[in-house]
Amino acid sequence: MTQQESRKGFSGLQVFSIAVLVMIVAVAGTIFAARAWFFPRPFKPVVLSQQEEKRLERKLEQFERPGYKPLPATKASKSKPQKNDWLSDGRLKPEVYSEKGVSREINLSERELNGLLAKNTDLARKMAIDLSEDLVSARLLLPVDPDFPLFGGKTLRVRAGLELAYRDQRPIVKIRGVGIMGVPVPAAWLGGLKNVDLVKEFGSDQGFWKSFSDGVESITVREGELHIKLKE
Repeated sequence: MTQQESRKGFSGLQVFSIAVLVMIVAVAGTIFAARAWFFPRPFKPVVLSQQEEKRLERKLEQFERPGYKPLPATKASKSKPQKNDWLSDGRLKPEVYSEKGVSREINLSERELNGLLAKNTDLARKMAIDLSEDLVSARLLLPVDPDFPLFGGKTLRVRAGLELAYRDQRPIVKIRGVGIMGVPVPAAWLGGLKNVDLVKEFGSDQGFWKSFSDGVESITVREGELHIKLKE
């Protein structure tokens, strides 16, 4: 070997240093990946603005009070507060049941759905909902019991998609898929129900899916919006 060739090579100390550096980077990368994989950060809860909070309260009020008609945002802030639901002695105030003027429509935005989860801060940090065309998607952080084999004490990242629509005069409900730690769960593990229209498959028999189908007039899921109309 010539003197020029020896200068181009690495000495034993240099090779050892490079090997140690590569090992440190590999270990650090593995620790970082394992931490992100098994100990993901909690989701950031959705915090509704004051205007969004008032809009959501009016929608919930519409469900809770028969015949209640929500006022526009400009008038709602100036309107008188609702009568107290409680009697002076602390008992719940009796109220005559009536369906007159009751809305059978449920309209919620994606932010409102996640805002409702945020009312339970712990749940909002572990679950997030996304609304897109005919699809409701959910992300879930699922803590595993410490005594569970292999994944004990870890947090599993779960994703799921559910198709919701209304076609041919009936609801469409399909499990698009479920993924755990980024790996799609095989259809066989989901009982063979992946991409199966549950209403069509089970709605012909008496039971939950037939009752569900018979009670729904329409379902529409768009980007960031959910609309459900119920039958009488």
